[in-house]
Amino acid sequence: MFNKILIANRGEIACRVMETARAMGVKTVAVYSDADALSKHVAMADEAVHIGGSAPAESYLKGDVIIAAAQETGAQAIHPGYGFLSENPDFVDAVEKAGLVFIGPSAEAIRKMGLKDAAKALMEEAGVPVVPGYHGDNQDAAFLAAEAEKIGYPVLIKAVAGGGGKGMRLVEAPEEFADALASAQGEAITAFGNADVLIEKYVTQPRHVEVQVFGDGTHAVHLFERDCSLQRRHQKVIEEAPAPGMSAEVREAMGQAGVRAAEAIGYKGAGTVEFIVDGSNGLRADGFWFMEMNTRLQVEHPVTEAITGVDLVEWQLRVAAGESLPASQEELTIFGHSFEVRLYAEDVPKGFLPATGTLSHLDFPEGARSDSGVRTGDTISPFYDPMIAKIITHGPTRAVALSRMRTALAETQVGGTVTNLAFLGALCDHAGFAAGEVDTGLIARDLDDLVQEVAPTAAQTAWAGMVALGLNAASAPEGGFNLWGPLERSVTIAHGDEEVVVKVMMDGADKAEVLVGETTVVAERIGGGWHLDGKRAAPVGVSDGKVSVFARYGMEFDVVDPLARDADGGAAGNVIAAPMPGLVKAIFAEPGQEVKEGDRLAILEAMKMEHSLLAARDGIVAEVLAHAGDQVQDGAALIQLVEEDEEAA
Repeated sequence: MFNKILIANRGEIACRVMETARAMGVKTVAVYSDADALSKHVAMADEAVHIGGSAPAESYLKGDVIIAAAQETGAQAIHPGYGFLSENPDFVDAVEKAGLVFIGPSAEAIRKMGLKDAAKALMEEAGVPVVPGYHGDNQDAAFLAAEAEKIGYPVLIKAVAGGGGKGMRLVEAPEEFADALASAQGEAITAFGNADVLIEKYVTQPRHVEVQVFGDGTHAVHLFERDCSLQRRHQKVIEEAPAPGMSAEVREAMGQAGVRAAEAIGYKGAGTVEFIVDGSNGLRADGFWFMEMNTRLQVEHPVTEAITGVDLVEWQLRVAAGESLPASQEELTIFGHSFEVRLYAEDVPKGFLPATGTLSHLDFPEGARSDSGVRTGDTISPFYDPMIAKIITHGPTRAVALSRMRTALAETQVGGTVTNLAFLGALCDHAGFAAGEVDTGLIARDLDDLVQEVAPTAAQTAWAGMVALGLNAASAPEGGFNLWGPLERSVTIAHGDEEVVVKVMMDGADKAEVLVGETTVVAERIGGGWHLDGKRAAPVGVSDGKVSVFARYGMEFDVVDPLARDADGGAAGNVIAAPMPGLVKAIFAEPGQEVKEGDRLAILEAMKMEHSLLAARDGIVAEVLAHAGDQVQDGAALIQLVEEDEEAA
């Protein structure tokens, strides 16, 4: 076994690997960028080495610098985590050339599975079923359009070097193909440096079921399946294991197909073979097809660990150190059911825009596993994926595991940034999902219901106002009320775009009437805690002019300073601004151009995704304030429209 390993990653996965390494008595070396100097994974490691600037290209993608750090610290092996260099065969070659061990598959295996078109051809030879489509070298737009016609719409355009939903577009009609192809190729160039795509038949009621495989370079086993069908824009949201409705016959067929795939390339380490499954008539042994193989540990690996009792990171270290497979297929068994949700800093009502911010409060409930790379006080950086944590539950049945997830989400507390907690809660409450009726289109079909904002109650708003005024102490301060009459104080707070004045009239030290608009809420201090209209007040967090009320998955209130209001209230519709820090990829406007509401005026790249910025109203472009290639901050004005009264004149 190794004495010391370097983890060539950051955040949640770096912390996850360190936990197992520590349990095995293996010392760890962290690497970090400028933005991550004070991060959790740096604090957890035995040693840490600075490797460059905040952008991934300046740090976590600099293989030579990472290898040098491993050599300087005496690490014997490098664990890549997922993302960054984890599936880069040139990095694997360089690691081994430096006399170090790469904790993962060989460069040859990664190359064989790295390009989707070549991988599908290899899988066909190995007897693994593949989806009908075009996987060739001809990338002429007209030729690809003709191939799409042959396959039959709807079709899926996929970057051959892709992953994580990037460079992927669904096309439902011939007239949409050209724009979708250009968009997919542009995103593929940005993400992978390779614009080539393949075209596949799109299964209309698809499920995404993947098989966890593990090999020692000669033999492989499977650790059963995971269902990852709950997706939004091809990004996984909730994963579970085993797959709902899976029969022993289909599990055996799919598991053996995964093993054949792994053994066909001499696979070593943890990997995932992803299948698209036709869910229209239940799961069938002839109704699944190979999509791709991820030659690394997956984000969702904890659900497999929960149902098998296997620590996959421990297996990775043991096999990389020269051991054979730690268990045979016959020794692997399923125990119960498990779910994982991905908790992100993102603004769901604004189209799931990635969010940044400093976590003023972060607390996870007991009874659920939480894998996180951040702590209270840490900042969600614009340079990386905005994941806050993965929350995992397990139970003897699917129903129990899901019920435990609902409870875990309700008790998770995040302050300082918006999150997708309420969206995850709505998914867990979805009747179809609860019944196991899952497919990749579920979220898109029911999106409007799933993203409905729940307005705070008068009692919750009253409580936020009391907290903003500093009246939330568990015990009364001396002289806490006015002997000659009610003590009245007021504060203006905002939830989203809605502002409200909260007036608190103290009636003694332990009672108050709180006026929220026209509604009166009675607040009483009982047994050392406040109750509003007879119900115990929710936990809260306070930081930098914000009050977080941890009810209904968390509600953020801003304390409004009347002296700091924006004097130009009408400017919002005239300015197209960056909704987050990012790179301006393209500008589609020029001075004097007439635009319509909803026209795409710019593309901003942030959090590894492209975001279209649209005109908020009809108008005329007055000024273009940014150019393609500019790095901009949150709120930076990119395009200015002519004032509406000037247009009329």
